[in-house]
Amino acid sequence: MTGINSTNSFTCNKTDDFKYPLYSTIFSLVFVVGLITNVIAMYIFTCSLKLRNETTTYMMNLVVSDLLFVFTLPLRVFYFINQNCPLCNISVSLFYTNMYGSMLFLTCISVDRFLAIVHPFRSRTLRTKRNAKIVCIAVWVLVLAGSLPAGYLLESNCCVGNKTNAIFCFENFSSKQWKSQLSKVVIFIETVGFFIPLLLNVCCSIMVLQTLRRPQTISRGGKLDKKKILRMIMVHLSIFCFCFIPYNVNLVFYALVRTNTLKGCFAESVVRTIYPIALCIAVSNCCFDPIVYYFTSETIQNSIKRKSQTSHMYDHKFSEAMHSETSSTVQYSLRNLKAKVFNNESSV
Repeated sequence: MTGINSTNSFTCNKTDDFKYPLYSTIFSLVFVVGLITNVIAMYIFTCSLKLRNETTTYMMNLVVSDLLFVFTLPLRVFYFINQNCPLCNISVSLFYTNMYGSMLFLTCISVDRFLAIVHPFRSRTLRTKRNAKIVCIAVWVLVLAGSLPAGYLLESNCCVGNKTNAIFCFENFSSKQWKSQLSKVVIFIETVGFFIPLLLNVCCSIMVLQTLRRPQTISRGGKLDKKKILRMIMVHLSIFCFCFIPYNVNLVFYALVRTNTLKGCFAESVVRTIYPIALCIAVSNCCFDPIVYYFTSETIQNSIKRKSQTSHMYDHKFSEAMHSETSSTVQYSLRNLKAKVFNNESSV
């Protein structure tokens, strides 16, 4: 990216030359790990999971979102290595669609858990598979509304640099573009795609924990495993906060620097240095989401346990069959040997 002019009209030194090797390495690793884990998750949801409810509806959409996100990573890696941007528009659109789609679907899971535990009776009419599908459609429409302008409607999102022959994809926008277009996109995606989901995740988790501490909840102890729910909440919140807070908070400051609202070379240096690292952490979210599936859904846990038990049972039966077959073969061989010896003795 080019430097940003300061108030003294000189260009600050770039501090993010490390970003392309970092992106290429991390995105490649995330592609491999994310593809394997999410394909396994998709197999469990489509082929192994018999009981499906509203929670698994959100999870299946999260898997689809993560898989689409993973499939954009090779295009991004190709660009980082070759400084060329084939399918720049579609790769950028899908990249941000599924990054913020993941946040919103994780939020749906958190709100669904809140309704199930805090309002188990009143939420029965709300927590249906039909309503879950409607919510998922709304999420897809929302994230597409935010990402399509970023990928297709912005000017020069794939352009040749002024001083070199390098081709840039969705970077090196001018301060004018940031002020007139990109700042509005950032405000929209940060408000709808990050701050509101973060607030919902934190508030829902706090209210669930408060509910679990009430005496009347203790009487339902047979139905609620409090340790399991606490572990579920901690895993969910930890993954959300670790993956998305650094990137989205830094993105706000990055926008302030690029629009010259926040001035000075020190501020520019800090946001430029943090941005690639924070983005790599955010990208890794698709590798952590399968952990959320496991801890959130007892149905998935039971499915995996059944698969494991079935596998062990077949292995045990196979061992017994092999042992039985081996024993029968040995006994048959001994009988044949004894008969031959007896026949030889008789002939003598």
